[in-house]
Amino acid sequence: MPSLKDLKNRIGSVKNTRKITKAMQMVAAAKLRRAQEAAEAARPYADRMNAVIAGLATSVGGSDGAPRLLAGTGADKVHLLVVMTAERGLCGGFNTTIVRLARARANELLAQGKVVKILTVGKKGREQLRRDLGDHFVGHVDLSDVKRVGYVNAQEIARDILNRYDAGEFDVATIFFNRFQSVISQIPTAQQIIPAQPGEAVATNTLYDYEPSEEAILADLLPRGVAMQIFTALLENGASEQGARMSAMDNATRNAGDMINKLTIQYNRSRQAAITKELIEIISGAEAL
Repeated sequence: MPSLKDLKNRIGSVKNTRKITKAMQMVAAAKLRRAQEAAEAARPYADRMNAVIAGLATSVGGSDGAPRLLAGTGADKVHLLVVMTAERGLCGGFNTTIVRLARARANELLAQGKVVKILTVGKKGREQLRRDLGDHFVGHVDLSDVKRVGYVNAQEIARDILNRYDAGEFDVATIFFNRFQSVISQIPTAQQIIPAQPGEAVATNTLYDYEPSEEAILADLLPRGVAMQIFTALLENGASEQGARMSAMDNATRNAGDMINKLTIQYNRSRQAAITKELIEIISGAEAL
């Protein structure tokens, strides 16, 4: 049974831990608002760009002059998985859910005889995938020094992916990230970015004349679309990370409070037992005299 001094020291340690988790919760709450606003503001732009590309792809997709980013290489033998996670932990299951989805997709592709290559964005995903899929790593993007993710960071990642595609290193590219829904809900998402899958075009009676040609416009828009999808994923990840960290630190603070209460009760009982024992010894000694 721990002594009174041990219990007192442990209570002090848990109180210090609660102060840290409470502070981290407040910091995450402050960052969450800005990250959530950025993620929500990017969604309409991404949806509109996707609609424009879808409209162009409808008329160009089947032609011989369709851009390679839209038509693909004609094969799906080599897959590039871009796993986007956080640089830090202490955010609940945020990183684990992304890695679990990416690992399941990689194992599925390997079982089909496909070649899998993995590009990691964020340290935590790389650490979790290194043990069983480390042989498939082809690159890593370190954002630990980036205080606030911007479009320029997405452009650098997109440029690396597009250069690999132009060099014939893969046929299909898929990004993995968490889509922000609420503080307690983040949706693990796998989204194919190459070849482009713009979705269905919105029906309209308006006729457009394009200058230059539709193929030329698509050839310019598709790389921008890849960068925009990566940027949107980074923003969604940023909001999801802060929401998950806020929720995890809130739970940790509550658990620390419960532990302090239990340890305090145990300390008081042990202290009362020690006092009672001393009183009994004094009384027994007095009666013996």
